[in-house]
Parts: sequence; structure tokens; C-alpha cells
Amino acid sequence: MPSVRPEFQRYQLAFTAHIRDPKAHPRPAGVEARRMKVYNALLYNNIEGFLLACFPVLRSVLGTRKWAKLVRAFFATHRSRTPYFRQIPDEFIQFLQNEWTPPEGYPPFTLALAHYEWIELVLSVSTRSADGEVDAAGNILDGMPLLNPVLASLRYDWPVHRIAPRRKVHPAETYLLVFRDAADDMQFSEINAFTARLLALLEPGTLTGRAALRQISDESRHPDPALILRAGGALLEDLRARGAILGALS
Repeated sequence: MPSVRPEFQRYQLAFTAHIRDPKAHPRPAGVEARRMKVYNALLYNNIEGFLLACFPVLRSVLGTRKWAKLVRAFFATHRSRTPYFRQIPDEFIQFLQNEWTPPEGYPPFTLALAHYEWIELVLSVSTRSADGEVDAAGNILDGMPLLNPVLASLRYDWPVHRIAPRRKVHPAETYLLVFRDAADDMQFSEINAFTARLLALLEPGTLTGRAALRQISDESRHPDPALILRAGGALLEDLRARGAILGALS
């Protein structure tokens, strides 16, 4: 026979169910409505506050009503896998990716915009450090370039960095580079498919700059491999000057 939960557990479940979604679950018997309202507001506002700190653009684009409905759907249905407040935005992204079906009226770029805003938080608090010794002035063409460990090369179907309230945007393949520089400032820039591919080849730390550029030349069947090498060499130096490349592995 199925086990019967103790009364106090059934009460707790009813209490928290009402807090998550007051419209779908009635207030437990014996709890004063005024007191219950305090709990509802306190917990919802805390969750919304942590989300708002990470997703201000998404909030402004959606507007008050759609934002509140989205936060309530997250609060009501998602089961977080972490107790840490700082990771609430991580859970929100998991919710959008795996559990949420956009209702009519929500922009098709909702997930992409949220992900772009979330990446800034992820990189700003990252504790990753470079693996191995690096020569900041080393040869990054014939040596193996070492990427900044706090870096993300991103591809979206929307120009997420241009999205703002009341601004029309159209679908467009968009490549973006985000990294934390030596001064702990976040750097954002739009890049092209060539740069994105170069960063992807260099990320494992197994290719020299020259070998990565040759591979790109072979993949693209470019009629002038020497041009790819010259342009790519200049690009490598530009990435080093900006802090996306730390130097060459020594």
C-alpha cells in the first residue's frame, strides 16, 4: 500500500504550493490571509530581485506584465538543483532552455537575449585561471596561443547586443566575443565567422596559430592561403592586444 504522508508534511507541501502559485493552489486552512500574503510577496520578490539583477534588458523589453508572468512561471514550476542565490540566474536559463514554451506575444529572441545577459554574470564571477606557463610576448603564430580562460565565443540567431525596448530587430546570424580583461572589466565585441572559427580551433591549446589558420584556409578552400595567413596573423595580434589572447604557451 502507498505510504501516507504525515500531516505536517502535507501541510508544508500545501503551504509551499500556494506560495509558488497562489492562483492554482488554495491557501492552507488555518493561515490568515494577511500573513500568507506576506510570505507570498517576500519569497516572490526575492526571486525576482535576483533575476532582475542579471536580466535588466530582458525585463525592459518584455515589460512589466510579461516579465512578471515569466518569473511566476519559473517560480511555480522549476525545481532548482542548487540552494545558492547567485545561481538562481543559472536555473532560470535552464528553465528557459528545457521547460518553458513561449506563450503567444513573447519575442522569439527571449532565450537568446537572456543567455547573452547571463554570460556576463558567469564570466564576471568566474575563478578560472590559465593552465600552464604563458609568455605574454611569445610568438603566437608559430607558438601555441593561450586564450583568456575567462572568455566566451558566442553565436546567436539574433543580434542580441542590439536588442532594446521599442527597437525592431530581425533574425541575423551573430557572433560575439565576451571576456574579462586584466583589469577585471568585461569586454564585448561583435566578431565574424572567421574569428569565431579561429577561437574554436585555438581553445583546446593544441594548435599553433599558423596551424589553425592553415586549417581555416583548407576548410574554406580560399584561393589565396597566404592572404589568410597575413590577415590571421594580424588578427591574432589584435586579440592579444585586447586581452582575449594572453600570449604563447611556453
